[in-house]
Amino acid sequence: MQGPRLFLVVVAACLIKEASGFPNGKVSVACGDMKPQHGHASSSKSAPYNITVDQTTFSPGDQITGFLIEARDVENLDGPAVGSFSLLNPSESQLLQCGDTQGSAVSHTSKSKKTDIQAMWKAPENPPLGVQFMATVVQKYKVYWVKLPGPVVSLNGATVVPPPKSTTTATTALTTPSVWNKPFSSEGCGRRKSCLRDPEGCDPERDPLCFFLSFTPEEHTVLFELSGPSSGYMSFALSQDKWMGDDDAYLCVRDGDRVDINAAYLPGRTEPEFNVLSDMSWRLADGVIQCRFRREIHLPVHNRSRFSLDQSFFLFVAHGRSADGVVHRHDRQPLISTYQTVITGPPKDLAGSRSPLLMKFHGVFMLVAWMTTVTTGVIIARYFKMDWPGTTLLGQSVWFQVHRALMILTVLLTSVGFMLPFIYRGGWSKRAGSHPYLGCTVMALSVIQPIMALVRPAQDSSRRNIFNWAHWGTGTTVQILAGKATQQLMHLTVSEGNDHNGVSLFRKIVLAVFLVGNFGFLSGLINTIASM
Repeated sequence: MQGPRLFLVVVAACLIKEASGFPNGKVSVACGDMKPQHGHASSSKSAPYNITVDQTTFSPGDQITGFLIEARDVENLDGPAVGSFSLLNPSESQLLQCGDTQGSAVSHTSKSKKTDIQAMWKAPENPPLGVQFMATVVQKYKVYWVKLPGPVVSLNGATVVPPPKSTTTATTALTTPSVWNKPFSSEGCGRRKSCLRDPEGCDPERDPLCFFLSFTPEEHTVLFELSGPSSGYMSFALSQDKWMGDDDAYLCVRDGDRVDINAAYLPGRTEPEFNVLSDMSWRLADGVIQCRFRREIHLPVHNRSRFSLDQSFFLFVAHGRSADGVVHRHDRQPLISTYQTVITGPPKDLAGSRSPLLMKFHGVFMLVAWMTTVTTGVIIARYFKMDWPGTTLLGQSVWFQVHRALMILTVLLTSVGFMLPFIYRGGWSKRAGSHPYLGCTVMALSVIQPIMALVRPAQDSSRRNIFNWAHWGTGTTVQILAGKATQQLMHLTVSEGNDHNGVSLFRKIVLAVFLVGNFGFLSGLINTIASM
């Protein structure tokens, strides 16, 4: 016979405040300490949430109805979860497996705001004398409460001693970063400290657009300085390769008029380990975030997510947006050092780039193909057909031979440029927006064009007009799409530079080619439409 039901509810006090949880609720990793791993300490303020039950006793097999909710043995609140839950509203809550028991905890399913969560708890066959329900509630990314103590329910006929107060949640003690009053300087780069800068050779003291990372080895620690223009955060990572992932990362995150300095581990968001950093300080001025801190060269063995600083690493420097302490993916390609360097080694003035060599060649091939050779080929076919009516080359009109050679060169350049990103990424790039799709479409139409030319009908054929329109339409479409893709490439190229003169010589050349090429294409398009 089923026993009575005990209702367990996590409720926002007076329903005034709403709770917003960790996005998907898959927080089994937090089963033990019930911390959401947001990289911030639990709030020290009184929680505006409470846990209620509809009865204070239970029997083996009883069901008690109820973001992370667990039932713990009242005499061992740091021990494993007791019993199991079942859901009353699967659209808002989900079961987690903590330890060997499936459904021993309840979490949310989405980041939508909630005012209450209910779940039914089933007592195990061999229950402890009493259990206490606990919940972790996240109001904002940086505002949450861990192990909120709920009611104690006791086994029928048992007397339970209330849990000691020391088991309630304590706020983690943090070292608060201090304010740094003067700008960082590149003085001593290559002599007293190693530096990675973008643009190369810039000085953060004089150039507000300078991205700057320096590190100075000391007896037992390394002093890091990080600076750059950003509205959200600046970060750098130590990596054993040139791919982001499994890296030792450090973040300086702007939070209103102050900066939080955290240590993290990539990939994914893990709880920063604040105790690995010391002497933290920061500065905000004219949209520039600057932070400095020290870190021990060697850390305890159990701290495996942190690298020892006497090893060789590639350096990544990235920046991006942040909101309420949450950092978003960087908007630009990170600055990556050209070679690995030993952090505790001799001082060096390091070189780096935001664009890998293969991607630079990708841009060069595509720009030459679609802003030079194809535009010249279109102009030759449009304006020189009548000017060279009787001039031949190898049995064909000169204009046609030149036009065909330029178009074949365009296809070859496009094919090589098309393959380079796949070689670099090792497959499809999921975060490059519409650019890969435009590139694939341009590649396909580029191959279709010469195939149509090979099977074109004779000049006096009745189907010649169909070919002319198809050839013109396909060519116009692919050139428009290529122009859009090139515009995206131009945006990336312009955004990568931060030279002191505003626009580098390379970008001036690219811009000139872009404007000339599009002028030729547009003039040809207008004349074609006008002649219809």
